[in-house]
Amino acid sequence: MKKIITIIAFFISVTLFAQNEQLAYNYFEKGEFEKALATYQDLEKKQPNNTFFIQKIAACMQQLQQYAEAGKFLNDKLSRTNQPLLYVEIGYNYQLQKDIGRADKNYNLAIKAVADNPNNVYSVAGGFEQKTLLEYAVKTYNAATTANKNMNFDYQLALIQGQLGNTEAMIEKLLSYAYNNQQNLVMVQNQLSRFMTDEVSESFVASLRKALLLNTQKTQDIFWNQFLSWFFVQQKDYGKAFIQEKAIFKRDPDTFINIVNLAHYAMDEKEEATAREILAFILTNTDEPSLKMQAQFDILSMDIAVAQEKDYPALKQRIDALLTEFGVTPYSLDLQLQKADFEGFHLKNTKAATQTLDNALKLQLNKYQMAEVKMKLSDILLLDEKFNQAIIYYAQVEEDLKNDAVGHEASFKVARTSYFKGDFDWAQKQLKVLKSSSSQLIANDALELYLLIIDNTVEDSTQTALKKFAKADFKLYQNKKAEALTTFKELIEKDNTQSIKDVTHLRLGKIYESQGQYDLALQNYQQIIDKYKEGIYVDEALFFSAEIYNEKLANPEKAKELYEKVIFEHQDSIYFVEARKQFRLLRGDTNS
Repeated sequence: MKKIITIIAFFISVTLFAQNEQLAYNYFEKGEFEKALATYQDLEKKQPNNTFFIQKIAACMQQLQQYAEAGKFLNDKLSRTNQPLLYVEIGYNYQLQKDIGRADKNYNLAIKAVADNPNNVYSVAGGFEQKTLLEYAVKTYNAATTANKNMNFDYQLALIQGQLGNTEAMIEKLLSYAYNNQQNLVMVQNQLSRFMTDEVSESFVASLRKALLLNTQKTQDIFWNQFLSWFFVQQKDYGKAFIQEKAIFKRDPDTFINIVNLAHYAMDEKEEATAREILAFILTNTDEPSLKMQAQFDILSMDIAVAQEKDYPALKQRIDALLTEFGVTPYSLDLQLQKADFEGFHLKNTKAATQTLDNALKLQLNKYQMAEVKMKLSDILLLDEKFNQAIIYYAQVEEDLKNDAVGHEASFKVARTSYFKGDFDWAQKQLKVLKSSSSQLIANDALELYLLIIDNTVEDSTQTALKKFAKADFKLYQNKKAEALTTFKELIEKDNTQSIKDVTHLRLGKIYESQGQYDLALQNYQQIIDKYKEGIYVDEALFFSAEIYNEKLANPEKAKELYEKVIFEHQDSIYFVEARKQFRLLRGDTNS
């Protein structure tokens, strides 16, 4: 019983101590320094050698301008504990009183204590860094390494140089540290990434690139090729990353998976030419069936995306040949889904697409694969205007994967199907929940559709224009662009609902763009820019126009002007990052 009582008393004591410490912290943060001082003094009595409490007591006194009391307290603690960190605290107390001579004297005593015993470096350098006395922190680390050659503080010194604005010195130190401590490479790369994404990062990026290239040439170590590849991926320059990965692969064939991943990065960023080059390399350099199948699938996906109707028979033959080669199994499910999608949306053969998916459902699939098949089946049923059946399958996926991104996507598609049907009230309720989805892409799509419904219900309570717009949107989903085009043009020419005009111009622009009628696309985007400056589609109109000038019309100056407007006038746009990247490329910030 005595032991139990002792244990309980101990835990109560620890809990009360922790509560008092939190109380002192709260007082300090609120600026109630007298209360904080009293509480920290009570804590320090129980732990008189605790440097944290000593520092906090001194800080409270300094905030209350009790410099003499703080100095006496710190000197007393120094004589009792002989902790070199206290020289930093004493020096800082003098610095606050503008007595730079005595401050410097104590700072140097702290550094001398490190030179005499390098193990003191951590507390002393940490004390200097805490008070932003960075030059003294550098001297402290240098004193420790001079006294003990086995110590290395390249990482700490690099971060200090970064804070001082000496980015080249920071890069040199970080790269040196990474090379000598390769187990900490990710930590170094994370630090570098912070500077690479900064608004004024051009000179930093150029310096880092130069340093990496010099190290690659100097040592011929594969480590630097890997680092360079990482650098180019961060810059989304996948072509140059591929050059490094090929060099790495020749020396270490086990790194092949990095090339596979690089192909997907390039595809995600719509760098099609680079992606095709990488995929061709994969097909030439592997006998692994799964990798060959994935590469063929990826090439087919890109080919289908740009195919004309005359290309369809050849594409169907390629899909069928691949399924014959790899078999209809769970492992070739992506190909089967691709086949169903092609049959439904391109060949307009929904019966064949449904049959392909029904066959896939008979395979031994896991729940995620089953969800993929049901999702695609729902898409085909929707294409065939079987709205209720589509909703049933979407709802099954939603139920099976409630808290998963796939489940959220199914929820969005249920809402979108309701929108296509003209059931705007139900769609709106579902979209309201999805706006806060953990998936940014789904949240953005849900918000856009939600605002479309809301905006066009306020002005037109009968939702007449919105119903026409939704029908045209559904024609787009069905890949019936001519019919969609007719309805959208009628809305512009004949309907008086102003709230529907800007988004209608946006749809027209995208249709004309997909047909290669870039002048008509630009005319519609310009209507949004000129007439609906306060609307939510201006950033898209600017960005899409910039892309046309940049990629289709070879007018980089006009593209640069439009990208710049996205950057400076629409910082919250989902196209901001890509606009900034393209603007910098056109301005010549990225060196060859």
